[in-house]
This record gives sequence, C-alpha cells and structure tokens, in this order.
Amino acid sequence: MKRTLVAAMAASAALTFANPAAAQGGCDRVLTQEIADSWIAALEQGTMMTMNLGEWVDYDENFRRSSLGGFLSEPREVVWSLQLLDTTSCQVFVEAVTKTESGKWEVLATQVGNGFFGVGPFDNITTDEGDWLFDAERTAYYARREDWSEIPEGERSSREELIAAADAYLDLFNDPSVEVPWGEPCARLEGGIYTGRGEPTDSCNVGVPEGVELTNRRYVVDEAKGAVNVFLEFGESKRPDSHTFRVENGKLRYIHTVTNCGDQENCGFPPFSEMIANNPDMQPDLD
Repeated sequence: MKRTLVAAMAASAALTFANPAAAQGGCDRVLTQEIADSWIAALEQGTMMTMNLGEWVDYDENFRRSSLGGFLSEPREVVWSLQLLDTTSCQVFVEAVTKTESGKWEVLATQVGNGFFGVGPFDNITTDEGDWLFDAERTAYYARREDWSEIPEGERSSREELIAAADAYLDLFNDPSVEVPWGEPCARLEGGIYTGRGEPTDSCNVGVPEGVELTNRRYVVDEAKGAVNVFLEFGESKRPDSHTFRVENGKLRYIHTVTNCGDQENCGFPPFSEMIANNPDMQPDLD
C-alpha cells in the first residue's frame, strides 16, 4: 500500500511539473488575456515591469537566445495588434505593428508562455526594413480591415481541425498534392502585400514556392477566434517565420505571414520597392 501511495504521488508530481498550467488550476481566457495585455503594455512603455515574469525567463529573438530587457529598451506605439489566447497550452500569440519613438517601424510576431512562477518563455520574431516584403504601415492598413472576432460557439472548429487546416497550407510548399481547405473569400497578408480586394471572390490560392520544407512547427491555438499561429523554420535557410490563420466554416479566411530575413535583404529577392514598382497591384487601395 505504501509503495502504491508513493508511486501515485510521484506520478501526480510528474504530471504537475510537466504541465504548469494544470498546477495553477488551468488557464482561462481572463488569465491569457492578461498575459497578452501585459505584453502590449511592455511594448508601449518600454519595460519588463508590466509583466508578472518568472524568476528565470528565456527570451528568444528570431530563434536565438537574446535579452528581453534589451529588446524592451524604448517605448513603442502599438499601431495595430492581434491577440490569440490558447487556454489549453496556456500560451498567447501577439502580432503587432509598432513604431518606436525614434521612428522605426516594426512588425512583431510573439509567442508567450506561462509557467510555474510567472510569464515566460518568450519567442519573438522581429521584422523591419529589409525583411520579407516589409511595409509596416501597409500591414496595419490591411489588417485592421479584417474581422478576427470570436466565432459563435456552435460554429467553431476544434483545436485539431484548426491545426490540420494550418498544416495543410504549410505542407503545400513541399507537396503540391496536398488538399488545402481554401475559403472564398480569403485574403492573404504577406508582409506588406495583400491578395484581398473586398470582393466575394477574393482568394488565397495564388501560388506558393515549391520544394520548400517548413519545419519545427510550434502552435498557439484560439478556438474561440477560429485561429491558429504557427512558428516555423522556413526552407534550407531556416528563416524565422510566423504564419497565422483564421478559419471560418472549416475554410481558410485570412492568412498572415511575418518572416525575418536576417542580413539578406528581402530574403534574396529583388528589393521590395522594385517589386512594387513593377507590380503596384500587390498593394491594392481598399478605401
């Protein structure tokens, strides 16, 4: 009996340490929203002190260990943001268009966890001038016109269905035979370019590169918003990449892409200004 009790206690402890959210009684939308709000406040105020941080917090920037305090070294205006709340994994995802006091525009994609002792770890993808199709002002212009509100309970996709929809799109880059649940209308926001025109026939099925593996995927899923964010390593260069999907009625409705190009301008493609000059329709006016 004593051995059985000890074994049961050990198993319970192992489960608790493996799942910090369970140890805290689980995560709800109130707690996860507080985490997201505290990250927005940290960006706006340029300080870590807005967050209930753990005693030791890992911070990765563009998939490399870095300094959270160094990143939050000056205030930013948050021009637009999208927040996903994952109550199963006790994580949040925040996509934000920001502008520093010195005038630097950025588009940030951030996954934030919540552990035993507070908020963390942080996984932050940062993009600015020279990154993939970067135009932060246009990103905000298009994104604020989209509807990422909560979906009525009876119409929501399951966690598994949301991840499957995201994976289908991402798998298409390396397997053209994959069936993707394309929706219509669907709008794809990739850096500062947009496929939407405000028409019922808008499509996200406008082609993707072939023979490219998208690996090491990490998910944040918000069933209430019908949304899933995926952090991944893009192609042979393993570029830090964020893809975010909105699913309505089982079909893709919106897709956002944020990709850091490292020290290679526009990830090796022609300069974005040149691409726009040759094809201005990549940035439609929607007003």
